[in-house]
Amino acid sequence: MSNRLQGKNILITGAAQGIGLAIAKAFISENAAVYLIDRDAALLARAAADLASTGARLGYLPADITDAGTITRVVAEANEEIGPLNALVNNAGVNVFAEPLATSDDEWNRCFDINLKGAWNCCKAVLPGLIEQGGGVILNIASTHAFTIIPHTFPYPVAKHALLGMTKSLGLEYAARNIRVNALAPGYVSTQKVVDYWNSFPDPEGAKAETMKLHPGGRIGTPEEIAMAAVFMISDECPFMNATCLTIDGGLSVLQHSV
Repeated sequence: MSNRLQGKNILITGAAQGIGLAIAKAFISENAAVYLIDRDAALLARAAADLASTGARLGYLPADITDAGTITRVVAEANEEIGPLNALVNNAGVNVFAEPLATSDDEWNRCFDINLKGAWNCCKAVLPGLIEQGGGVILNIASTHAFTIIPHTFPYPVAKHALLGMTKSLGLEYAARNIRVNALAPGYVSTQKVVDYWNSFPDPEGAKAETMKLHPGGRIGTPEEIAMAAVFMISDECPFMNATCLTIDGGLSVLQHSV
């Protein structure tokens, strides 16, 4: 264990699996205290038990980030259990892909409630404490969908573009309060969400092969690779990085822009 995140008390959303769980593991390995939330109570309990077995300083609570009142209570619980929060990772998200004119109001609302409003609920709950402490860090897990458009993925990129806008706006708003707000934009990553996406096609293996071809290196990322970047962005190693987005996509977005 090293100490790059010594003294950091960090709330992580969507922490029961995939990128969120990988981030939690990476943060713990750098001596942070973490508080984990996820909608899936059973999966979250298993993940927390595994992490706790390592002697990690952590707490957890099942929660729906779309419920602002619940998130306010979660932040209060986290402050009590692991100490005053000084960092937040907004990782929770959901893929909503539809043909634009066939997108139902329920699909639209689900996409924005989780990918944008939920992230804002968490920011709004954490920011007063960061201001009171004299600083802190917020990291929003965005996507290459935040600045590129892949056909047939509407309305997901609309929400991710908005998340990036919120990141920049909050970063400028609170820069003088010593609060950094940044985003991390993964490309395709080997998570269950991506597997589910491939399985939505008549030929899942063909869909997987097409995804691999989008990447110059012929492969997609791992959750651990995203987590390594998150450690850097939450740490004190980039004190002048604010209101910006770091892309971790193996060159996917550059390739898309060049064709």
